Amino acid sequence: MTRWGRILRLMKPARAMTRRYLPSSPFKAPEAGPPPEQFQIDDRVTHDQHGLGRIVGVEEDIAVLVSFGASQLRVTSPFSKLTKL
Repeated sequence: MTRWGRILRLMKPARAMTRRYLPSSPFKAPEAGPPPEQFQIDDRVTHDQHGLGRIVGVEEDIAVLVSFGASQLRVTSPFSKLTKL
């Protein structure tokens, strides 16, 4: 085995990470995304995979419990697959 092969085998692959923002940085802070959609109990919703449903439980900005007739599903924030009707 060559010297380079041994070095490359010992190296770990690089991890893709987002850069964290330092408050003391002179550069502009990253913009926050839009706030998550607010759901209330008895709101009618549609889900990309499960179809029409009704909100039966709400956890403050964490998750919602949706009833799709015979089944229930807990959907966590961000609610990308859930749309309010």
